[in-house]
Amino acid sequence: MSTGEGLGSDFMTARGRDYPTIRQFTVFLENRVGQLMEVVRRFEGSNVRIVALTISDSTECALVRFLLSDPEIGREILERAGLAIVESDLVGVELPDSPQPMLQVCTALLAAEINISQVYPLIVRPTGRPAVALMVDNIEHTLETLESKGFHLIHEDELKDYDN
Repeated sequence: MSTGEGLGSDFMTARGRDYPTIRQFTVFLENRVGQLMEVVRRFEGSNVRIVALTISDSTECALVRFLLSDPEIGREILERAGLAIVESDLVGVELPDSPQPMLQVCTALLAAEINISQVYPLIVRPTGRPAVALMVDNIEHTLETLESKGFHLIHEDELKDYDN
């Protein structure tokens, strides 16, 4: 394990990372009725909650992207189901209390020349405030930029400990 250094964080990670991120699992499914339900049902009876979800589909297949409350157990569930999955790191950020919170996030990242390729809201919000998950082209620089601008970064442990 390593301790977060350089970002002023005491975040511990078993993944060898010195920054807080949220793991995204992308699952490839046939584009037909009931496929999403089959995947979602896999989490039934477990303590793993879907905290964010997005779907991109085409005529042949669909890409379902999940953020899970317990990524380690969630990955095991998806692998046991025999699903083709890809794991990626995203940045979780709480949105500020302002009339245009996404504008503030985008402005900060544009000034740092950081590109956002995916963004979607978190269903489960650890502090009760709106939050989003961002896929960016430079995670370390994104974390440094957002933290220096006073944004609250969300990491996996906050999603796991959420009880509602």
